[in-house]
Amino acid sequence: YMKLDFVLKMLCLKLLKPIARQTWAPGDRGAMDHPLIDLINAKIAEAEKDGAFDTLPGAGKPLPRLEDPENALRNRVIAEHGAEPEFVTLSRQLRQLRAELAEESDRTRRREIMKDMSMMEARIDLARRAYSR
Repeated sequence: YMKLDFVLKMLCLKLLKPIARQTWAPGDRGAMDHPLIDLINAKIAEAEKDGAFDTLPGAGKPLPRLEDPENALRNRVIAEHGAEPEFVTLSRQLRQLRAELAEESDRTRRREIMKDMSMMEARIDLARRAYSR
């Protein structure tokens, strides 16, 4: 998960940094330095003229509100690839430990499981804090 977060941050910095430095408004020719900007604009104008954007789902409606706009890209990539935050995985492991504790009768083993549960709860707390940053 940490690698995914790092890759997404680097990707965003690489893609968005050049855009952030430029000021561009629709119809403002030459403001963007991309060598294919004229071709891109021509293709978009042609598609608009042909009505290619008229039948898109949600056309004419506002964009959906995002719960966490700051991390929208990261959350979308995680959801699309079936990944989950670390604290979710750890919470699942904690549930397994609780089930194991309920079935265990040996006092020594129960004490070990309770120690593992305590450590797991601390790890979950740290993972939640790291995820919300």
